Amino acid sequence: QGQLVESGGGLVQAGGSLRLSCAASGRTFSTDVMGWFRQATGKDREFVAAITWNADRLYYADRVQGRFTISRDNSKNMVYLQMDSLQPEDTAVYYCAARVSQIASITQSMVYAYWGQGTQVTVSS
Repeated sequence: QGQLVESGGGLVQAGGSLRLSCAASGRTFSTDVMGWFRQATGKDREFVAAITWNADRLYYADRVQGRFTISRDNSKNMVYLQMDSLQPEDTAVYYCAARVSQIASITQSMVYAYWGQGTQVTVSS
């Protein structure tokens, strides 16, 4: 059974940076598309970024394009999300997940499984 564990969240001032990490274990994730999603209090979970297994394609939500960078290290079973120029509206719990289906867009949470427990990111103004 696969497991994903996120880390690296915290409290940061607007304009600051954080690097989230997602550690994968229990199964091979190196051939999966991996994604990051976030959920703010009272809002639906939303797509943030995704990366193909060999990192030849990167996908970003419009609101994070140019500020966030997704990467992965398959040799370490790790996925990362570098977040720069953080804004208060980026405050949310951030989750990583592995795509297990292709029945819908890569931006849709329904095609992902093995969700981690999430890591809280809070950006103060």
